Amino acid sequence: MSNYPPPQYPPPYQPMPQQNSTTAIISLVAGILGLTIFPFIGSVIAVILGHMAKGEIARSNGTIGGGGAATFGLVLGYIGVGLSVLGLCVFGAFFALPLCLGLFGALSAPNSNSMLLPLLLAA
Repeated sequence: MSNYPPPQYPPPYQPMPQQNSTTAIISLVAGILGLTIFPFIGSVIAVILGHMAKGEIARSNGTIGGGGAATFGLVLGYIGVGLSVLGLCVFGAFFALPLCLGLFGALSAPNSNSMLLPLLLAA
């Protein structure tokens, strides 16, 4: 037979692992913090960075990953913003609105000629 060594083939192509977007990870962390420690600020940061990360991932043509983290950061951010707005509305309905309408003043002065106190006590 021949004295030639067997042919050497190059190793199969292994693609580089996809690097996650740092902006997406920060958006996810800010979304979690927005629901726990920093209610409104963290949520707004999560929404802004989530949209930035989605754009960065789309422009990278598949070289940067982390779309799931960016989406989850966006969802948590929007939930946090919604809960903050809801909390402000509830606060306004229970404290600021009665204060503006003078309900606390009418309740604190029972000898006044206000017709509001008998209506509230009858209910």
